[in-house]
Amino acid sequence: MSEQQTDLDLVVIGAGFAGLAMLHRARESGLHTRVLEAGDGIGGTWFWNRYPGARTDSECYYYCLSFSPEVVAEWTWSERYPGQPEMLRYLNFVADKFDLKRDITFGTRVESAVFDEGSGTWEVTTDTGESVRSRFVVTGLGLLTEPHIPDFPGLDSFTGETYMTCRWPADGVDLSGKRVGIIGTGATGVQAIPLIAQEAAHLTVFQRTPNYVVPAQNRPMEPDEIADLKARHYEILQKARDHSFAMPFEPGHGPAGDFTADEQRQIFEEGWKSGGFRFLFETFDDIIVDPAANESAAEFIRSKIREIVHDPATAELLCPKGYPYASKRPPAGHDYYEAYNRDNITLIDVGSAPIREITPTGLRTADASYEFDVLVLATGFDAVTGALTGIDIRGRDGLALKDKWADGPATYLGLTVHDFPNLFTISGPGSPFANIPVCIEKNVEWIGRALDHAREHGGVLEATAEAEADWGRQVQEVVSGTLLPQGAKVHSWFTGTNIPGKAPVVNVWFGGANNYFAACDTIADKGFGGFTTPG
Repeated sequence: MSEQQTDLDLVVIGAGFAGLAMLHRARESGLHTRVLEAGDGIGGTWFWNRYPGARTDSECYYYCLSFSPEVVAEWTWSERYPGQPEMLRYLNFVADKFDLKRDITFGTRVESAVFDEGSGTWEVTTDTGESVRSRFVVTGLGLLTEPHIPDFPGLDSFTGETYMTCRWPADGVDLSGKRVGIIGTGATGVQAIPLIAQEAAHLTVFQRTPNYVVPAQNRPMEPDEIADLKARHYEILQKARDHSFAMPFEPGHGPAGDFTADEQRQIFEEGWKSGGFRFLFETFDDIIVDPAANESAAEFIRSKIREIVHDPATAELLCPKGYPYASKRPPAGHDYYEAYNRDNITLIDVGSAPIREITPTGLRTADASYEFDVLVLATGFDAVTGALTGIDIRGRDGLALKDKWADGPATYLGLTVHDFPNLFTISGPGSPFANIPVCIEKNVEWIGRALDHAREHGGVLEATAEAEADWGRQVQEVVSGTLLPQGAKVHSWFTGTNIPGKAPVVNVWFGGANNYFAACDTIADKGFGGFTTPG
């Protein structure tokens, strides 16, 4: 018989940003807590994603945890956009600072979580055969963690080396002198391609949909800059919490239509030099709502591609067309377009000539065959819901979460689900897609208050069906006035259309992270309206 532990208050699934922050908050409430982590170490996204070029798309000084002034004071970032090794060192620093690892069980994948109505507890089982019983369960699984591998015929027949970017070997891969093929040019591929091209004898890139890539403009952090940012950290944090995408940015210059074409280009040039998401958010305020403003930004990016890439035919293949800028997740680049000026890189358009099969020696499209020694899959994720539905989570009357969400995810605030009492989802479906650490900390603060409230009022907290339905309506309504739903026609994970058979609905909140935070705070301040408790 498997071991059963019945004295836990809280089980947290995942030991990335979310799991660490939740464990720290749970300790403050005196909750007996255990974190279950599938990996052999902490880090979540930053544990698994070790591919060449992996780094943040948000700047270091607001892509971090803020619950500890000591951590803010003691940790010093080396780069504007930290790479994966630095992010992993940072999260280990936080964990060690607060001795968090003593409550984390590594190498343990959760297979199921079943609510027992009789006892009002959750039974969580793992791949090690252990069964853990707890009053509350919080998932910290991340938006982009469940890998998606397209059903390529013949994939198992390839006799060379095959690697997934999101499961890259910890000790690296020697690609020197090898012919490499990479499938996928999303945010991961955009980061990996320039680095792989530097090492491989030849790199063949298979692109279905070209992306709008703005350079990150990464650089080392200067000591004076670091000192200033540390001194103003909580001012910066509040500014991020007041921003629609949880970033401490200045407003844009207003509507693009108020400026001439030359003036627009000058402002876009400034945004290009600033880099990353600043191009989207600090140029004009209507890029994601006004088609004309969006097309101005899109055409500026296309002009930059044509300017950077020497070969006109390759440049045109890299130019995104037919969908608005930012309706797919916009990546930040590090010499991405410049990489295509190398002699050892070839770009193949599989949008016009789809991949037919993987062969023992490479790949065959509709019109040609290609041979390589190494195949790299940068094919994305079953985003937002995939990690949750990958666990057999069952609520009242044995209802499976994956069945409840068959036609699209339904949550209240992206944090709770009707018929699943005392289950909380950090960054769950219907929560904001914005600067993730800031969103995580606000989620954790709210869940901490919810757990305290539940314990004071009968021990059970459950979203009502009415509150859940109303939130789902709001999630769809707030995005309807933007251009973002148009990403559905080019396989955007924002809408789940990158996964065959997945319900094509917007699965994250685009009504402003600041508005979301305010709504959550109001609900907690007013006694958790929209929830039922036995008391």
